[in-house]
Amino acid sequence: MTYTDPNDPNRTTVVVDPAPVYTETTETVVVRESNTGWWIAGILGGLVIIAVMFILFSRREPQTDDQILAAEVAAAEAEAQAQQAAVAGQIAGAQASVEVARANAARADAEARAAAARAAEPVVIEREVPVIVERPAPATGGTAVVTPTTPQG
Repeated sequence: MTYTDPNDPNRTTVVVDPAPVYTETTETVVVRESNTGWWIAGILGGLVIIAVMFILFSRREPQTDDQILAAEVAAAEAEAQAQQAAVAGQIAGAQASVEVARANAARADAEARAAAARAAEPVVIEREVPVIVERPAPATGGTAVVTPTTPQG
């Protein structure tokens, strides 16, 4: 066992600088999309597959080239319809998103106007109104009747 004197002046000292600290911030943006178009495309694709299988397995006689071409044409038409439905669903989702954004903008505008109205100083309109006092003719005879509109004096 060796002994090292910590107060020995001949002992070498090593200074280690600490490593710099880096922080990283990530931001996640969640975008909600409509899946309606994909559902429609999936359902239509399933129907196309079922139709093609029905065509292939329902006939017992050998198929001719014309029948195969007709089945391929029907399958291509069904696929085109499925793609068209998917695009229509995406367009509808985009239009719904635009309407939501417009509604949010209108709500924010209304809130801003309400806040501006609360912050504005009230407007005071002053004007001079002339006072006209008419005295009725004194009553002759009878008893005096006092009403809230009768001048007291």
